[in-house]
Amino acid sequence: TPVPCFCDCSFSANKHKPWIETEYQGIVMENDNTVLLNPPLFALDKDAPLHYAELTFTVPWEICGFRVHNGPGGSGSTQFEAVVLDRSTGEGLVRSKEPLDCESHKEHSFTIQAYDCGEGPDGTNSKKSHKATVHVRVNDVNEFSPVFVERRYEASVPEDRLFDRIVRVEAIDADCSPQYSQICFYDIITPNVPFTIDNDGNIKNTEPLDSKRQRVHSFWVTAFDCGKNRAQADAQVIVTVKPSCKPGWIGWTKRIEYTPGSGSIPLFPNLRLEACEETVWNIQATVELQTGHIGKGCDRDSYSDRSVRRLCGAVRGEVDLLPPPSPATNWTTALPTLPSSDSSLVFSFNGSTHVAVVPDSVASAVSGDHFTLQLWMRRGGAKEETIICNDSYSHYSLSVHGCRLSLFYWPDVSATRPVKFLWKLEQVCDSEWHHLSLSVQFPSVTLYVDGVTFDPALIHDNGAIPNPAPHQRLVIGACWGNFTISHLGYKGLLSGVTVRPGNVEPHSVVECLYACREGLDFGDLETLGSGMKVHVNPSQSVLVLEGDEIESFNRAVQQVTYKNSLRFATPGVRPLKLTTSLRCFSEESCLSLRQMEGYLVVLQPDAPQISLSGVGPHLARPAAEFEGPQGVPLFPELRIVCSLSHAVNTAAQGMEGGGMFSPKTVISLMSDAVAHTLDGCEVQPLGEELNSEREELLVDMEALKERGLDIINTTAYIAITGHFFHINLMSISVYEDVLRSICYRLAKGSARFERRFRLSCSEMNGRYTSNELTLEVKNTTEHRTLILYHPSHLLASQQQFLHPSHHTGELSGHTLPNPHRNSVVPGAATVIIMVCVGFLVVMVILGVFRIRSIHRRSEGARGGGKEGSSQWDDSALNIIVNPMEEEVVDSPDDTSDDQRIIKKEGRDSAPRRY
Repeated sequence: TPVPCFCDCSFSANKHKPWIETEYQGIVMENDNTVLLNPPLFALDKDAPLHYAELTFTVPWEICGFRVHNGPGGSGSTQFEAVVLDRSTGEGLVRSKEPLDCESHKEHSFTIQAYDCGEGPDGTNSKKSHKATVHVRVNDVNEFSPVFVERRYEASVPEDRLFDRIVRVEAIDADCSPQYSQICFYDIITPNVPFTIDNDGNIKNTEPLDSKRQRVHSFWVTAFDCGKNRAQADAQVIVTVKPSCKPGWIGWTKRIEYTPGSGSIPLFPNLRLEACEETVWNIQATVELQTGHIGKGCDRDSYSDRSVRRLCGAVRGEVDLLPPPSPATNWTTALPTLPSSDSSLVFSFNGSTHVAVVPDSVASAVSGDHFTLQLWMRRGGAKEETIICNDSYSHYSLSVHGCRLSLFYWPDVSATRPVKFLWKLEQVCDSEWHHLSLSVQFPSVTLYVDGVTFDPALIHDNGAIPNPAPHQRLVIGACWGNFTISHLGYKGLLSGVTVRPGNVEPHSVVECLYACREGLDFGDLETLGSGMKVHVNPSQSVLVLEGDEIESFNRAVQQVTYKNSLRFATPGVRPLKLTTSLRCFSEESCLSLRQMEGYLVVLQPDAPQISLSGVGPHLARPAAEFEGPQGVPLFPELRIVCSLSHAVNTAAQGMEGGGMFSPKTVISLMSDAVAHTLDGCEVQPLGEELNSEREELLVDMEALKERGLDIINTTAYIAITGHFFHINLMSISVYEDVLRSICYRLAKGSARFERRFRLSCSEMNGRYTSNELTLEVKNTTEHRTLILYHPSHLLASQQQFLHPSHHTGELSGHTLPNPHRNSVVPGAATVIIMVCVGFLVVMVILGVFRIRSIHRRSEGARGGGKEGSSQWDDSALNIIVNPMEEEVVDSPDDTSDDQRIIKKEGRDSAPRRY
């Protein structure tokens, strides 16, 4: 309002702008609006003041107001205002229009200007100051409590260890200032736990943890901010204690059982590798199956070496230099033999007295410059030793010296030095069985050891070697020189030593001869993971797996299998080893795994039962039939059946069918007919050998040859063996046909009227044998004639042929005699003579049967209760009485036969190998 002017007065001009500080720092408490500035807000004006008594005027030096502008960030002017507290002094105040929140905005910046009151009563021409910057900081108030990031914390740790940190808990505070937003400390509020927590929330154990004592630990923790506010809600911590992680294989089974005939079975179905979180980039595992103690290094065909050659397709014509001892092959009789699980014959040589000198007739069959020498050997010596020496035809010598094998060969016997072929082989001195095949096609020599080819070192100048002796000698185990055996004798084991003249054996045949029928294998190569490799050695005794990823490696290990293709596998223990090597990114902390050891047990296979039947214990025929050109067939109705007997769990079968059984398991035997191939049958006369001048056994040689069978026919026995060209269902029937055709023939007028034969068969090179059939043969006509005229001779003959030492078992069967009935009508004049003679005959017969009855009772007492072993099958027996030619029929009561399995006794008990 203009001031009325009662006098002439004038106002000073507004020449100066108000002045304020250029910058202010302000503080305001959260939830408050008054800003405390530093320095305080004052505005000054330099215009001269006017003094009027009791008059109030708007004068230029007074500060009428402050204006707030946006700051550099474009904010602040709307939230703050400035007011004038004293116009004359220019004091002002800055305040917020509403309470401030530090959590949303900690600092504010804006500018402020001061305005004076202008000129004259209307305040025109007012001046404004420069803009001053105001920085306002909002001070925090501890209005929030800590909050945990997670309501539940879990961790797993191995036992028996102390850790620097197991798990870290974390809480946050919503306050904006460091004082109230920071968590000053944490606390475990659950008492008596073996854990502690630091101010940063790290939890560790105060003592080693035991998973057996307490598997899971659960406790609660809380947090405090620096304003001592406690967390709104506590957090739960759960620590699981794991058993100590021991790096290695988990799921190893030390004993593994294998049932013959099972094919392939996995060795490690549950095995896996535990690396305990170690970073592994290469894994290699080696599985070793030790079969060196099984036969000749592993489970091979149970047939003889000769039979295996036939199965492998080897060319016929080999000569066995170490055959089984027999009358025809007596040069191996003095050599000691050792038992072998693969049914082969193993000969032992001591380096001095054990020597086999092959007859010249055999040695001459293997002469020539082209031949194949094959043998199995096992040796561990270091001295120079001679294996085989031929000084007669091919002029060669095979020797060993330490771990070197050498062949001396004389292309010309008059040469002063031979050609020497030398091989350095660990196999000839490691005390393990190895198969050697030496093919000589001079000047080329090829050596196969366990089916692998080795090249020789050829030496022509090897010093003074004595020329072969002029005597024709083929010696096994030493060398013949100067009419004596040399001192360089072989010390070790040999088996299957054969020589075949002519072209050398193909490599495929040699590999087949050595091939194992058991070994390690891999289930399915298509399932191998990426980066996995598998390798199996030729003998299938070592399998190597390599990979770079643990899970793929574990799947591969579980597919390692053992297989055995033999139906009658050799039972016993096969040691098993697993060696593992790891490569890690950190070589210093890389794991070292111990070797795992176990064993595979091949169970006893179900033994095949070879049953011979259809042959009666007695065979009675007239003498004329025995003396005929064809003789009498001994086994016309022979039947051969092979079966397997195995245990069957009938309780399990009953439960499957819903039946009820007692708690005890019921086990029964079950027999299945199977296809077999016999490797030999033998017919042997019991008692004394056949008299070649009076009796013989006839065999159709052409039929044998057509069927691929061999025969050894001596006075002591007949042995029929097979070549094994074909293994099929016809094999047994072939033996049946041949055995049924064997006939017994007597010479004209032969006094012999009784003979006993024994028949037996075997398979797997004599490993399994049949029951034994014993057959008693007699000619009826000659028998009764002798009773009539020579009763004392008959009794003597009965004592001779019913000797108590010949005990036999009897098998069911019967033989129908072929009676010859002659009807004669006597004349009237001879009636009285007939009656007298008939009475005499009756008395003689009664006396004979009385004596035989007493003899049978005494023989039964001596024979250990084997009754009926000497009873005759005399049904429908004809007795012709001379000179009246009246026929009398005598039928003793002998109708029952017992079936038994015969055990070999005495000198006849040794089985022959075919």
